[in-house]
Amino acid sequence: MSELFSGSGTKQDPWLLKTPPGSSEYQMYRDDAVTPPILVCTVGKTLLHYDARCIDDLHAMLKAHSHWMLLGATDEQKEAPEGTVEAWGRSATNPIGGWYGLKKGFRGRFGMYLPPLMEALGLAEVEHNARNNRMRAI
Repeated sequence: MSELFSGSGTKQDPWLLKTPPGSSEYQMYRDDAVTPPILVCTVGKTLLHYDARCIDDLHAMLKAHSHWMLLGATDEQKEAPEGTVEAWGRSATNPIGGWYGLKKGFRGRFGMYLPPLMEALGLAEVEHNARNNRMRAI
């Protein structure tokens, strides 16, 4: 098991992940008890929810993109840098037509918290530099 993640992704055994720079830890699990299923991300005492479809959708987009893409993680209140994973995660042109983040005020940071999960699931390669990290599909 990589030092960047552990766990099986259930509420009882969430994925224990680290942000791409490796500077912060957080937990995430898939909740299939709600419709549609969601990813529950716990960062400190903050809860973020993402539509679970984002895993397959992001993987498909990255495969079609076919090369490295900047993460561009930013809060919901800030504009996401164009051409980044963050911008795609809130774009009207993605498969759900907008935000994968579900909790108003906490919909951002898609480009921070989803890439390590994608890496843990063996779907993507993620850089782990201090800043300006990128990812690509495997």
